[in-house]
Amino acid sequence: MGTGQISFKRVAGALGAEVEGVHLGRIDDATFDQLHSAFLEHQVLFFRDQEITRDQHKAFGRRFGTLQIHPFLHPLKDQGHPEFVVLESDAEHPYVAEGWHSDVTFAENPPLGSVLRCVVTPEYGGDTMWASMYAAYEALSDKMQHLLSDLVAIHDTSRTFSRAGCGEHIGNRQTPKVISSEHPVVRTHPETRRKGLFVNTAFTTSIKGMKPAESMYLLNFLYRHIETPDFSVRFKWQPNSIAMWDNRCTQHRVCGDNKTAHRRMERITIDGDRPF
Repeated sequence: MGTGQISFKRVAGALGAEVEGVHLGRIDDATFDQLHSAFLEHQVLFFRDQEITRDQHKAFGRRFGTLQIHPFLHPLKDQGHPEFVVLESDAEHPYVAEGWHSDVTFAENPPLGSVLRCVVTPEYGGDTMWASMYAAYEALSDKMQHLLSDLVAIHDTSRTFSRAGCGEHIGNRQTPKVISSEHPVVRTHPETRRKGLFVNTAFTTSIKGMKPAESMYLLNFLYRHIETPDFSVRFKWQPNSIAMWDNRCTQHRVCGDNKTAHRRMERITIDGDRPF
């Protein structure tokens, strides 16, 4: 498919654009170059009517880099697709990721980004929101930016995947396996060179070198700041809609306003590099 048919429509002030005129199952190099540039500019891209196979889904993701196999979640491994994470909820299992977060920041090299396709969507609700960490950082005062510039945060799995059921067995008891990494509180994007906040409620546990109370108060301030509506965009899903986001400069969350309805998403994630 050529490049002349593609259009990008901004959908919010801070981030986000809907893409028209492209099918992700069949793109040429020139089309990919356009998408890559738009991805860096808009931080999250939205596509409608993308009826693609899982192999096509993976092939598109591999244009950006190698695909991650999640250290804890790989529900399609037995079906020959270990790169996929399935995010599914219904009346019996009403869990959705309602807290703002970036994915897998407990890893030494957190992901570059993800490509998420909607398979089943509720009649209403279940939207996903993204927030720009560029915008969140740039809205801080110069003094606060200076304070944060030299700080390092500890990210780990203690509040998420290292809870019951995700551990290693030693003898007759299960000991949670905690994966931990240290990352700068303010991250420089490796391609755009823009700065953004890099702490999140799911995986950031403390700020290195601070007393617990100091760390807690500063992180809680940043978490509330990140929630500012001006930094975000909201997307209403339809079957075969796809969202692709830059995990290095965004956070996301699901709106838990219809948890009992059936909702199924399939996600691939692209390997990233060490934050600096």
